[in-house]
Amino acid sequence: MYINFWYPIIRSEDLAMDTPEKVKVLGCNLVVFRDENGDAAVLSDTCVHRGGSLGGAWSAGPNVPRIVDGRVVCPYHGWEFGGDGACKHIPSIGYDSKPPARAKVDSYPVEERYGIVFAFLGDLPEEERPPLLEVEEYDDPNWRANTVLTLDINYYYERSIENALDPAHNEFVHPTHGFTAMNRETYHVREYDTEDNAQGWGMWFMHRFDAPPLKEENWGKTRTEAGDLWAGGGTYGPNTVITHINPTPEMGFRQYFFEQPIDETHTRIFFLNMRNFMLDPKHDGPIHARNKEIAKQDIDIMEHVYPTQTPISNTKEVLMPADKAIVAYREWLTKFDDAGWRVDIDEFNRRNGKATAFAIPSPARRESKNWVVEAVPLVGDRAERKLSAVN
Repeated sequence: MYINFWYPIIRSEDLAMDTPEKVKVLGCNLVVFRDENGDAAVLSDTCVHRGGSLGGAWSAGPNVPRIVDGRVVCPYHGWEFGGDGACKHIPSIGYDSKPPARAKVDSYPVEERYGIVFAFLGDLPEEERPPLLEVEEYDDPNWRANTVLTLDINYYYERSIENALDPAHNEFVHPTHGFTAMNRETYHVREYDTEDNAQGWGMWFMHRFDAPPLKEENWGKTRTEAGDLWAGGGTYGPNTVITHINPTPEMGFRQYFFEQPIDETHTRIFFLNMRNFMLDPKHDGPIHARNKEIAKQDIDIMEHVYPTQTPISNTKEVLMPADKAIVAYREWLTKFDDAGWRVDIDEFNRRNGKATAFAIPSPARRESKNWVVEAVPLVGDRAERKLSAVN
């Protein structure tokens, strides 16, 4: 898991004006709420007073608000925090008294796009951050966007990303695609190449499948010839994967999987599906149903993959030419390792929640001191990560 990237936090439709929501990302608890203007704010969830959860349970009754003038209220002692992370009021010293400077929590940059609230979880200044991925088709009238679908999976997000990049599993995992690998005399995965994507921060590839004829009941059109389905995609940062599926040269799906690493064994996927055919909204439901069916086929396999995390060395798996996209993704992870952005999961789990509370460092930590909650431990570089794995 890495700091210094954009992560999905919650669907826009699931965030009300008057109620904060508690979310776990990168192993750390966050609180998300809307300020007085309706803008989303994301903070570290741990109150710096006595460890109350800003997004936790509320027992004061329906007449006592959780959000006051756009500030989230700690349910333990009523401390009020603004979207900038600073405590604005402490009831025990009087609402007209100024809170101490240390009464602050980390606040993260937020963008709300595609029906999702995203937060930049890291301390990079704005000019150094990778931008939020641009979904070029989203506002194009020739493309239709399904409502964002969320999928909860019980495995590590890197395994999920690699599964989405894998051109060799479809015939075995997804019989509903119409493919088959049972012709042992002719079956193989065609060669393909990878490259860095146009946006930077990731890789890209396209692959030609030996596809069956296209049936009208599946896609609304027919195709009598086989072998002309192109599909592929790439990654953006460590946690976003893009898939392009072109059943014909004129027909296309563009699928965006924004993955939220909850911890090393749980992930929530925010799935945005775009299409340039069957644009009538009546097709949204059936397409969602088909995507859920395909996702379940992946989940049934992936929940039994072992080890749960991707190996630190490619020599711990027997990789084939068909795994070229997976190797390219891991090469990008190596770059993020060398930048010093990977969370030290072992050290985090050893100390977190015992005598230590952790927070993902925010950009404000580069501008001010006296932070109460400790920043998550990081692995310095790839070499250090390998040494840690050995020990």
